[in-house]
Amino acid sequence: MAAASTPSVGAGDLALLLPVGSDTYAISLENVREVVVDPVVTQLPTAPPVVRGIFNLRGDIVPLLDTGLLLGLRAVIEEPYAVLVDTAHGVAGLVATDMPMTVRLSESVGHSDMEGTTETYLVDDERLAVALDVGILLSPARISQ
Repeated sequence: MAAASTPSVGAGDLALLLPVGSDTYAISLENVREVVVDPVVTQLPTAPPVVRGIFNLRGDIVPLLDTGLLLGLRAVIEEPYAVLVDTAHGVAGLVATDMPMTVRLSESVGHSDMEGTTETYLVDDERLAVALDVGILLSPARISQ
């Protein structure tokens, strides 16, 4: 099912924290379908580098995307968790390198200039999380790079 629009996340909203290496990103819970532990990924030899492969989820084939590469960072080394998100083009998995968790975002501490992100939020008064704009991050142009 395609999402009509991409909900943004803001201060006071519930969000899923997506760890990618030493960084933490936040996704609106309205975009998140579920978290899959240890997806069995089949690589696609001709796919762009950002596509880690595909996996079978109860009969549905889901693409798994390298969150680090999507953000212009280093590629992730392993895929212990896949966060399934609804996009305008269907369901896709984003790699999380540690257990995602749900939190309520505190105040925004500033705008993020990284493409595919919006704001930076204080989480639990001890760490920062950068909010992802799933619509931009998972656009066909970014995935095919």
